[in-house]
Amino acid sequence: MNAPEVAVITGNPRRPVGRRTPSLPREHGADAGETVRADRPWRIVGQGAAALAAGMGVGRFAYTPILPLMHAQAGLPARLGAELATANYIGYLLGAIAAIAAPSLFVSRRALRLSLTILVLTLALMPITHLGTVWALLRIVAGIASALIFVIAADAVLTGLRGHAHHLAGWAFGGIGAGIALSGILVAILRTTGTWQQAWWTTAALTGVFAALAWRLEAGPASPRRSPAPPCPRDAPGPRWFVALLASYTFEGTGYIIAGTFLVAAIDQTAPGWVGGGAWILAGIAALPSTALWAWLSRIWSRPALLLVALAVQAVGIALPALTGGIVAALVAATLFGATFLGVATLTLAAGAHLRVPRAVAILTTGYSVGQILGPVIVTPLLRHGYHSALLVGAALVALAAAAAGALRHRFPHHLGPLPRRVGAAR
Repeated sequence: MNAPEVAVITGNPRRPVGRRTPSLPREHGADAGETVRADRPWRIVGQGAAALAAGMGVGRFAYTPILPLMHAQAGLPARLGAELATANYIGYLLGAIAAIAAPSLFVSRRALRLSLTILVLTLALMPITHLGTVWALLRIVAGIASALIFVIAADAVLTGLRGHAHHLAGWAFGGIGAGIALSGILVAILRTTGTWQQAWWTTAALTGVFAALAWRLEAGPASPRRSPAPPCPRDAPGPRWFVALLASYTFEGTGYIIAGTFLVAAIDQTAPGWVGGGAWILAGIAALPSTALWAWLSRIWSRPALLLVALAVQAVGIALPALTGGIVAALVAATLFGATFLGVATLTLAAGAHLRVPRAVAILTTGYSVGQILGPVIVTPLLRHGYHSALLVGAALVALAAAAAGALRHRFPHHLGPLPRRVGAAR
């Protein structure tokens, strides 16, 4: 990595506002036929956004709006519904661990395509049975595929867009919000005109469309620049600060998933029935531009400072429906939640890449997914009294994540200098 790449990854707050980082020159000595991926940034944005929309926005989160349909039409018990959600979180953790154990997955277009295909199949197969065991197995496999898609696509986006404006990566991550909003709208339509089976098949088809758009995303080496960064020396500051970053992201995963699981149900307790479903769509719409906004702000302020702000705002949004009822509070809560949860992911992963910890994306995703498994377990004893206490616990956990991000700000190493030049880079 040379100096221009470091400037973009760090989000240097001293960089003059409005100054655009030039496109990276061709590496000296590269073969004439090699292509540097960063010379076509909007293609990377579009393909990365499509992959993330498929893997996360639809493939992972469509279960939330479909769940009420399964309760009403398929006779799904509430306990089994929670177990299916947990199964998906466990699969997501397994996928993140697989990415750590097999680093070659980061640069495997074949792994990306296989994961996209498997994800579409798991969604399409959900309606063919009423067996809880089969549903759980399908959600586990879907979780594994979602994690691999996220890790590969996120790494491809963050690497491929080095040397370009910060907001481009943000628009790519905004694909998750687009997937949430589109799947939410489709399921909302089917709630009045269709069945739960049609909801799964429709989301499978939507995932297939996104998968087709993401099919040519370059997850493999496109230039010598694509080879993995060497490990940090033991006395380098990166790993030390990475611990605080990992703690913050793990707390965020725990608190965020409590809100993601129970926010709609909590809103239904204090607002008309249409507000809960509408709030989920609104959260997706708010998420769509949020990542680009947070990435653009990182041109002005440091990522640790922005991470602290985003987590504090999210904690307020999660607590709001528990503290006050009504339509306005519900819609504000959904907007704040949607506007921050992807921004937190973008800022965290970019900060992890800046700290140069090997396989930072997979490690951070693992901590996040562990938190997601723990979240529902922690608040289950509180659910007999309603969902508001659970939301307050989720808000408190996100506040802890903000505290860890605050510690990260203290003497954060914004400038690590260029990486040493490597000989014989991988092709």
